[in-house]
Amino acid sequence: MRSVKHVRWLLWLALPALAFGQAEADREEWLQLFNGRDLSGWIPKIRGHRLGDNFGDTFRVEDGLLVVRYDAYDKFDERFGHLFYEKPYSYYRLRVEYRFVGRQAAEGPDWARRNSGVMIHGQTPESMTVDQNFPISIEVQLLGGLGEGPRTTANLCTPGTNVVMDGKLVTRHCTLSSSKTYDGDQWVTAEVLALGDSVIRHAVDGKTVLEYNLPQVGGGVVDGFDPKAKPDGALLSGGSISLQSESHPVEFRKVELLELEGCMDPKARNYKTYFVKSDPDRCRY
Repeated sequence: MRSVKHVRWLLWLALPALAFGQAEADREEWLQLFNGRDLSGWIPKIRGHRLGDNFGDTFRVEDGLLVVRYDAYDKFDERFGHLFYEKPYSYYRLRVEYRFVGRQAAEGPDWARRNSGVMIHGQTPESMTVDQNFPISIEVQLLGGLGEGPRTTANLCTPGTNVVMDGKLVTRHCTLSSSKTYDGDQWVTAEVLALGDSVIRHAVDGKTVLEYNLPQVGGGVVDGFDPKAKPDGALLSGGSISLQSESHPVEFRKVELLELEGCMDPKARNYKTYFVKSDPDRCRY
């Protein structure tokens, strides 16, 4: 029979391993969706062009940045574009670091000055038509200041969608956040918390600026779509993620995602304390 002293010694030896296991379970594993070298994992869809046709090299990598450029455009001509990540997500935190630079493309719409966005819970790029302007999705609208007064960022816009706020269905196209204005070419960090079809929260530089619920198909401000891709009233529990090209040059130096869905069994090697949705099939023992 082991003595109390011997048991205490065994527990003392086990403490570092237990502490390491807890630390590993707590450690956040952010996925770098942009690798800093090329557009691996991404596919462009520009209005008027087939899927995969990166017209004018609109989306490119320069000096380790994912950039949106229009130097090959004689005029913008409503060629709204989106760069889709190859994998859809449902429960996650998405973080981007962005800034606006340069001048808007010739004949770009006035509302699109220093305007871009991150589309989430979107339709697949394959389901978009050649002439469709925006994916049916939830847009985290990114705006730069114009030096003309307040202009918030991380707003909500809803191409082909609606949301619920304070228990009421919101059908207006855009809702402003409570962020401050970011003039000039400074880098801004925007983050989105998406919990399936329940809660979506926007934050800027670590501060929550907007929150809403029950994202769903509906509404307008999207043209040229296939009617089968727009079942109004259907809740959006996840979907594609894409970056916009709306006529003003913009740069991204980081696009990263933390999955919140995974193995929630503490006995598994890949258990994480921050997961909020369980997927037992992912557990590894």
